[in-house]
Amino acid sequence: MSDQGTQGLLSPFLRRRRIAAARPWLRGRVFDFGCGSGALAALVRSEDYCGYDIDAVLLAAARNAYPRHRFVEAAPATGEWDTVVSLAVIEHSKDPDAFLRGLVALARPGGRIVLTTPHPAYESIHDLGARLGVFSHDASEEHEALLDREALHGLARRQGLAIVLYRRFLFGANQLLVLERR
Repeated sequence: MSDQGTQGLLSPFLRRRRIAAARPWLRGRVFDFGCGSGALAALVRSEDYCGYDIDAVLLAAARNAYPRHRFVEAAPATGEWDTVVSLAVIEHSKDPDAFLRGLVALARPGGRIVLTTPHPAYESIHDLGARLGVFSHDASEEHEALLDREALHGLARRQGLAIVLYRRFLFGANQLLVLERR
């Protein structure tokens, strides 16, 4: 797998915008689920950060770029993280409920879960942009389902999470959801 944050003409810009949207919500110990090449690590003290990704090549790149930060090949089943971040990952899950349940297990009570995901209204634009090389082709091909506000809020309610913030960004093409574990 390649670094989807660098595939496509606008992908580096989009990654920076997702990170900027999440940045105000980072606090305490941060677990970065789907960290890719580790770009979020630049915003978190090394002793407070742990990144996880399924791609060993990307983890090697992350370790090389941020040698003081911790990157793991397997996500723990539970955790005591203050913030669990997953940027542009939930749309790749076949079971968003199970995916979010896994993130909830990583957060301590009172901890936050910060998600970004594309908005389904822009799916055709995303697909066309991926075919033209403007966006990541791999990311587009690997999307299982794009979730709108109602679907995201339903996921949160089923997990018993408080919705702290929902907002769209990047001209409405992306969504930021900040949840709190009770």
